[in-house]
Amino acid sequence: MTNKPHIAIDAMGGDEGVRVMMAGVAEARRRHDGLRFTLFGDETRIKAALDNHPNLNAASEIAHCDGVVDANEKPATALRKANSTSMGLAIQAVKKGEAGAAVSAGNTGALMAMSKLALRTMPGIDRPALAALLPTLGDNDVVMLDLGANTECDARNLVQFAVMGAAYARVAMDLSSPRVRLLNIGTEDLKGTGEIKDAASILRESADLQMSFDGFTEGDKLARGDVDVIVSDGFSGNVALKTAEGTARFVTDLLRRAFTSSIRSKIGFLISKPAMHLLKHHLDPNQHNGAVFLGLNGVVVKSHGGANAKGVANAVHVAARLLEEDITQRITHDLAQIHALAKAETAAK
Repeated sequence: MTNKPHIAIDAMGGDEGVRVMMAGVAEARRRHDGLRFTLFGDETRIKAALDNHPNLNAASEIAHCDGVVDANEKPATALRKANSTSMGLAIQAVKKGEAGAAVSAGNTGALMAMSKLALRTMPGIDRPALAALLPTLGDNDVVMLDLGANTECDARNLVQFAVMGAAYARVAMDLSSPRVRLLNIGTEDLKGTGEIKDAASILRESADLQMSFDGFTEGDKLARGDVDVIVSDGFSGNVALKTAEGTARFVTDLLRRAFTSSIRSKIGFLISKPAMHLLKHHLDPNQHNGAVFLGLNGVVVKSHGGANAKGVANAVHVAARLLEEDITQRITHDLAQIHALAKAETAAK
């Protein structure tokens, strides 16, 4: 376990610029006073931002580079200049062992492409998956993956995602045996694609894993809070995520419109203001910021491009927790259990 994680920061990524990135990293440093950072980007702009954060300045070194990955840049184009951009060099620091994790709020496609090429997948993992924490009505958030890294997946991929998601849930939510379900069009065993049904069969037989596999869940139950990890292919997962985000915005906008429609409605808003603040806090994406590329030989965390300082701090917090709890070792251990079961079944046949 790493006592003082070193994290590489892409200081140039994100819609809000260097100032907000540095404010967020400084806030994370106040939560974890042992963290150290290498800040990649324009040295002049980073130093100017650090003047407001002496606690971060004392725990950081700056690695100047001129290149920046544009928000709309194609991954193939970004890859060609990986060795000269703040995003690419932050990932290279993880590859070289100079940092344990990289955090970026930049282009998601470019970040995934660079991370996969530089770090490669862990032994036993075919494809990395993008995982994130989503709010629920229960006591815990829910880990959902894959959220867009792999549009098509076979049963083997889904099983690996389940293993990685359960390991992440044990770290992020301090659960001993996370409840895992596969996203499906119904909860009955006969429903779903062959890949989903095959993955469910494998997971049911893997009794030694540190998870509780509970079969299937449907899209309308994502936020119910009765499951800790939801597994799907990247296409379905991304559609489900965007639908949930759109629904949350629809509800909040509808409430805002309703509360401003008349004098009586405005009075009703004043009475219900504490409850509205609680709703806003619960649905605030900054509260759950920090998606993780699981399955790589290194930790890479994606912060939302529009995240504020609190959101950036949460993304850095996620990276620190994954390093402190050695997420890679947890995944490796569980994969060994799956492989042992597969070998035993092959021998039996």
